Amino acid sequence: MGKVYYVTKHVGLGLLVLAVTALVTIIALSIAYDKERAKNRDALGDGAAGGTSVPTPFTTPSGPKEPWDRYRLPVSLAPVSYNVTLWPRLKPGADGMYFFTGKSAVVVRCVKETDLLIIHSNKLNLTSFNGHHAVLTGLGHATAPAIQKSWLVVNTEFLVLQLRSGLSVGASYVLYTEFKGELADDLEGFYRSEYTEDGVKKVVATSQMQATYARKTFPCFDEPAMKAVFNVTIIHDPDTVALSNGMETGTADSVIDGVSVRVTTFEPTERMSTYLLAFIVSDFVHIKSTQNKNLLIRIWARRKAIDSRQGEYALNVTGPILRFYEQYFNTTYPLSKSDQIALPDFNAGAMENWGLITYRETALLFDPVMSSTGNKERIATVVSHELAHMWFGNLVTLQWWNDLWLNEGFASYVEYLGADYAEPTWSVKDEIILADVQKVFAVDALASSHPLTRGEEEVNTPAQISEMFNTISYSKGAAVIRMLSEFLTEPVFAKGLSSYLNTFAFGNTVYTDLWDHLQQAVENTPGMHIPHSVHDIMNRWTLQMGFPVVTIDTRTGSITQKHFLLDPDSVLDRPSQFNYTWFVPIKWMKTGVKQQQYWLLQETDSNSLMRVSGEDWVLANTNVAGYFRVNYDLDNWDRLLSLLNTNHQALSIINRAQIIDDAFNLARAKIINTTLALTTTKYLSKERDYIPWESALRNLDYYILMFDRTEVYGALQLYLKKQIQPLFEHFKTITANWTNVPTGHTDQIHPNLKSTVYCRAIAFGGVEEWDFAWRMFKNATLASEASRLRSAMACTKAPWLLNRYLEYTLDPTKIRKQDATSTIHYIARNIVGMPLAWNFVRARWSYLFKQYGGRSFSFSGLISGITKRLSTEFELQELMKFKEDNIHVGFGSATLALEQAIEKTTANIKWVAENKAHVLKWFNDESQ
Repeated sequence: MGKVYYVTKHVGLGLLVLAVTALVTIIALSIAYDKERAKNRDALGDGAAGGTSVPTPFTTPSGPKEPWDRYRLPVSLAPVSYNVTLWPRLKPGADGMYFFTGKSAVVVRCVKETDLLIIHSNKLNLTSFNGHHAVLTGLGHATAPAIQKSWLVVNTEFLVLQLRSGLSVGASYVLYTEFKGELADDLEGFYRSEYTEDGVKKVVATSQMQATYARKTFPCFDEPAMKAVFNVTIIHDPDTVALSNGMETGTADSVIDGVSVRVTTFEPTERMSTYLLAFIVSDFVHIKSTQNKNLLIRIWARRKAIDSRQGEYALNVTGPILRFYEQYFNTTYPLSKSDQIALPDFNAGAMENWGLITYRETALLFDPVMSSTGNKERIATVVSHELAHMWFGNLVTLQWWNDLWLNEGFASYVEYLGADYAEPTWSVKDEIILADVQKVFAVDALASSHPLTRGEEEVNTPAQISEMFNTISYSKGAAVIRMLSEFLTEPVFAKGLSSYLNTFAFGNTVYTDLWDHLQQAVENTPGMHIPHSVHDIMNRWTLQMGFPVVTIDTRTGSITQKHFLLDPDSVLDRPSQFNYTWFVPIKWMKTGVKQQQYWLLQETDSNSLMRVSGEDWVLANTNVAGYFRVNYDLDNWDRLLSLLNTNHQALSIINRAQIIDDAFNLARAKIINTTLALTTTKYLSKERDYIPWESALRNLDYYILMFDRTEVYGALQLYLKKQIQPLFEHFKTITANWTNVPTGHTDQIHPNLKSTVYCRAIAFGGVEEWDFAWRMFKNATLASEASRLRSAMACTKAPWLLNRYLEYTLDPTKIRKQDATSTIHYIARNIVGMPLAWNFVRARWSYLFKQYGGRSFSFSGLISGITKRLSTEFELQELMKFKEDNIHVGFGSATLALEQAIEKTTANIKWVAENKAHVLKWFNDESQ
């Protein structure tokens, strides 16, 4: 039995006081079951997350450029296949550095006459052959011209070979290179991950290629359209195992340079993009199953994790989800195996490498005793997301990163379908409303948002590419594709997808190719009708930023749409070819009866069926099938509010959440008054479902952030306690005074309160409690438990402890690099920690940018996290000065996250000034 820890007496009393002062947090987490779903998913590679920044507009410099000064590869050469051999050293060299060596032979075909050979190479020490960086030979009857000179271009990350004469169109050549690179701990390309087991330090060589890191592993044509077949060989220590995209075809022990090694070869890959490659060497072990007698499914992790059965849940859901997708897409999974591996150090949430998916441990490993329901759901949805990519992204791949949303938005939508198939009792499909739709509304309502699809010329540099991995690409992509599926109907949608995937298998596409095949599905479905082509409808949702607010006047039946902006005074500097109008599919009901779908095709229209009086009411956007907000005349608002107070279950769970979220955001945009929005929460004393409560708490969190340093906060707490007390009593009753665990997926109590208990104990404790949590964190063998403790340690109210914790984020032996930015974010959520984190980031921006900026997927989240509370003129001036002082350093993938922070802070200042007095009065009146 592990050591039992008892809190001190004053901490125990503090916890009792907490039941009154912070009940909202406890109950929210009781019903929210410890949501750790950051949506950062894959390379946010996915994952993801995802941050909320938007790409920097690309400006073409004046004057001509040499081909090697441009960021895009010339189209004169096409890779056919690679033979790649890699040898990572898992022990440091004499200089203390870890490194890998390798060699690569790439077959290229000349498709356009050229005397230049340009290929990506970054941070590789290339072996010299007769004074050149490579050897070029002809294949077949082709004779390769001599290399006149070769050089590396650091800025565009190219190896350039100037040839003495031109290559022959249609001929093929072999480019051979040998190289050495650092096996660094930077979480990029081929990198080093470390962990300790039984007091012994272990080293793993692993990889993350998305989006532009394959070039850091071997010279390659590192663009998604440059697909090829890869033949991989890995040299490694005999007591380790090597993994790659293909199945192992052989191992042989050998001695190379006096070192005993094992050489593992793999079957050739399918034709694929470089960003999907994976190479791993470790001493991990696995569990396995076989699907349909010919597909091998394996879960890999640290031995202790596998021995304690932490991989079993992921293994159990993988088979059913793969079967679901094969049926849904009507396309067989094309590989012989599906490996999934949990890594101690991994910057993204997960990455969809074809045949070898990599995960953070928290996204793949589940302990049936220690893990929460939230952990379990995260694993199901992230696994489902990554497996969806095996078809949408891997089999058929985007042409260029400006269409990233097509990959990520699609996977972010169908992940709910796959998870729902694997866990049909969870009602997980409803959660897209919280996790994606409402989440991205907050970003897409800013004047600094951007369209889903951008021009290729706007997405060039690696930093600009990384900026595309944001909430717009993931969550708006998911919301818009869900809307498309809703108005086409799921069978027609799936039919179009199947046609698209089978037509373009192993190739590349642009978004219009998908529209073509969905349009064909519409035309081939008897009785199917939409008012315009799929192209015309969807281009308005993908080629212009933002979304509309649809206003329905039930007194007259008039319907209007207008571009919704959170700050109505903000100025748009991005014109729209569609004048910010949309073709809006509106599903609606009247007094509880579903009506025929209505299309709003212009700015203003009317529908006599939507004119009601008396006790009748209209509710538009049922189940939030469309990507828009809804406003009504005051009479209809009153009828809906009355319905919530008298019979809230007459409306679906999703629409109850929608009414709250729409009202709060309409109020922030000055479309309705703030007290109307607050009134939508009065019925919550009767609400028992998670999704409406979570919607309300997220919106009230804005009030907490704006007012927790003012006299409004006390009245707000009293009101929340009043509304939550019945919910508290409900859970007390159904758990028999907290002794039983209910069976509903969103009703779970234990161990899902761990996060709250840990946080509150540390908040009311001192250094003894904090140091105990730190020891538990360092010794945790379950990643999700370590994650909870890491978050909880940010809850302390002692400034010196928070400052010490901030310093720990700069030391990777204390806080892993993958967790540094999120730890700073956690500290900034603490009202005591916010100014400390803000000062910390400002003082160390140059260092943080060098370590985690530039291309980091999570860096934009750091900026948004530390600036959430800023709401005074002085704080705005500090923010502007921070921008000015660091222009010479740069902001990388957080460039427009900073612009968003300035925009949000400006809006916060105005909102607080206009609403503080009204809000205080309302909470005082309603908390009596």
